[in-house]
Amino acid sequence: MSLYALKPRFQGLLRPLTGWLARHGVTANQVTLAAAVGSIAVGALAGFAPAHRALFLLIPVWLFLRMALNAIDGMLAREHGQKSVLGAYLNELGDIVSDIALVLPFLAVGGLAAADVWLFALSAVIVECAGLIGPLAGASRRYDGPFGKSDRALAIGAFAVWIGAGVSAGAIGRIGVWLWRVLIALAVLTAMRRVRAGIAETLKRERAS
Repeated sequence: MSLYALKPRFQGLLRPLTGWLARHGVTANQVTLAAAVGSIAVGALAGFAPAHRALFLLIPVWLFLRMALNAIDGMLAREHGQKSVLGAYLNELGDIVSDIALVLPFLAVGGLAAADVWLFALSAVIVECAGLIGPLAGASRRYDGPFGKSDRALAIGAFAVWIGAGVSAGAIGRIGVWLWRVLIALAVLTAMRRVRAGIAETLKRERAS
């Protein structure tokens, strides 16, 4: 189970706005780039101002907006004839850049181990790569859970609210470190599930042919 299952309903809510953007000349690639640039900007604000931890509250707000932008760029591409090879690259690379940009600010949080933050960022990249390899192996792009992009956004957003609310470094050290490591374990599990599901899909297709 993953929050990704809610994507069609979320897209339905955004479809009128998407149509308006298309009519006014906004392209899918522009939206994709805006999502990546915005993630870098928000991450930099939160990460480079550790004395102002309230800036971490920007992260959950931006994560919601980023999810909306990700849905909009996909609908612009599919439903308004804007699919392109460049767009496919920008979409996947933009997601990875955004993930890293919004995880690294937690390096500035006292109580969290820097190695854990880097490991979480790496695990997020591995999860997405495990999904992207599907078509290369004869399967579809895999979005299996339990800790895909939408789920990571929810977890990181909740963690950022906790930090922005002023929780003490001692509490982060006692509780936050282990919560963070649970998220890393879920990411590893998700990557393994995507690999297994991709292999199973490819074998099924080969037997059918």
